Amino acid sequence: MQLEAGHHMADENVAFNDGAAYERFMGRWSRAVAGIFLDWAAPPADACWLDVGCGTGAFSEMIVRSGAAKGVVAIDPAQEQIEYARRLPIAQAVDFKVADAVNLPFADRSFDVVASALVINFIPDRMRALAEMRRVARPAGLVIGYVWDFANERSSGWPLVHGLRAIGIDPPPMIGAKESSVEGLQHLFEQAGLNAVETRVIEVACTFSDLDEYWSSKVPRFSPVGRLVAELSEARRQRLRDTVSQLLPAAADGSITYSAHANAVKARAPG
Repeated sequence: MQLEAGHHMADENVAFNDGAAYERFMGRWSRAVAGIFLDWAAPPADACWLDVGCGTGAFSEMIVRSGAAKGVVAIDPAQEQIEYARRLPIAQAVDFKVADAVNLPFADRSFDVVASALVINFIPDRMRALAEMRRVARPAGLVIGYVWDFANERSSGWPLVHGLRAIGIDPPPMIGAKESSVEGLQHLFEQAGLNAVETRVIEVACTFSDLDEYWSSKVPRFSPVGRLVAELSEARRQRLRDTVSQLLPAAADGSITYSAHANAVKARAPG
């Protein structure tokens, strides 16, 4: 997850059901964080994994590539996202299923590692989802995840958020922003009855060929910020674009590179 299908943002239901657009929106960011995260999480070799909120399968792919998985099951509530993932080569190694994080269709103690990437803060009932993740984890199994640092406005979307505010527009509130901090994640996982909880900040950078590529990837209509941008007058939208371009100065070849922060958490299920 990535910012995932079927979860809520602010007070609206938002369906992230365009797999290709979502891949442009978040795929490169998810992969950039995932490599660092997996090294830090230090999962056991030949583990059975559950990827909760898999979206288009970017994190599932990284799990398989890490070589630490004997098997991977990946779930998401959006049929469209799962159908997109099932068409990818990685589907040969991952069992993609439609399911909800708050009602996991698996027996107790089924997985060595239960993971959730860029999803936890978007789940309305986070405690119930964590209780489910704990339930399906084997004794002393890993329960791990990471989310964008919305609390400190350091998500991959921060240039647009800062740009909107600079032109006098309040950006839409992000659900679960408080829980996206390292302190919030620590508290959530401890309240869920998980043991040996640890957190860390992961900084990653991604590059876009030019401002046009950045802009088209970050303002899809399935995102609350994207919808807000689409509703602006042409003049205000151009003003926002000009402001963002000042926040993201281009290199000599026109490319744009900037960094974002994700907050990561790992813990153990009770033995």
